[in-house]
Amino acid sequence: MGIDLPLIWAVIIIFGIMMYVIMDGFDLGIGILFPFIPGKTDRDVMMNTVAPVWDGNETWLVLGGAALFGAFPLAYSVVLSALYLPLVLMLIGLIFRGVAFEFRFKAKDDKRHLWDKAFIGGSLTATFFQGVALGAFIEGFPVVDRQFAGGSLDWFTPFTLFCGVALIVAYALLGCTWLIMKTEGKLQEQMHNLARPLAFVLLAVIGIVSIWTPLAHPEIASRWFTLPNLFWFLPVPILVLVTLYALVRAVARNAHYTPFLLTLVLIFLGYSGLGISLWPNIIPPSVSIWDAAAPPQSQGFMLVGTLFIIPFILGYTFWSYYVFRGKVTHEDGYH
Repeated sequence: MGIDLPLIWAVIIIFGIMMYVIMDGFDLGIGILFPFIPGKTDRDVMMNTVAPVWDGNETWLVLGGAALFGAFPLAYSVVLSALYLPLVLMLIGLIFRGVAFEFRFKAKDDKRHLWDKAFIGGSLTATFFQGVALGAFIEGFPVVDRQFAGGSLDWFTPFTLFCGVALIVAYALLGCTWLIMKTEGKLQEQMHNLARPLAFVLLAVIGIVSIWTPLAHPEIASRWFTLPNLFWFLPVPILVLVTLYALVRAVARNAHYTPFLLTLVLIFLGYSGLGISLWPNIIPPSVSIWDAAAPPQSQGFMLVGTLFIIPFILGYTFWSYYVFRGKVTHEDGYH
């Protein structure tokens, strides 16, 4: 039996996107939470919790995009053609957020509010259009003769817009629990107070998406609700409820690390549900990873370099988080 290169590359891309969602999600979430924390010193602390690592987090976005281009060029061409506008707007948001990181601390007091607004607006824009792109991906893309056959605004639907709002809620909770883990005192207390309502709002949006998706897509409903699939996949929604309950309990007892870890579990479960709904299609609803794959020679050549570089990315990522571990305070930064 030969090596299934498309499957290996699909796993690499899934892993890369998951790493991006987790690691860039909480620093986007910090920007989303900025309007709830008006104090300058508290905002300084919030940004300092991610200042040493935020740009490295986006490495995974680059890896995922490059891997999609090389391993599944058909998917790359169709998805980018269908989502050109939301992806460009997402990148514009990331640019504004990145510039705000660099200039906010150097700005004079009377100009700092401009960079705060850039940080907030960039974070909201990038997150919202990531959610829109995700919603459009779930809805699928028409493909004729291996080309995108839809319109430039097909992505603009009530479902995709709701997915954009849903991702804002998810990233806000991720950022909130990250700050619970990384801060102390009044700021941490404020995050504890925000985490509980955010968790309930996230439960509501997960429920709405989970109902909306199978109602709009019979093939997804068939995958989830026919036997024996129902018994295999039932643990996913049950684990979501159990994890949310544990998260609320952890917040209630003022835990420091558990809320963030449980939020990561929630993100992973949501990602798993998406995979169950769409696998093995890389261009929903009907183009599989094998149909969209590049020639084996190209995938094999790229795989050698990718398997060489991923351990280095994981290594410096782990080391950067290890070096900047611990709480961030108003007085002395990391300790």
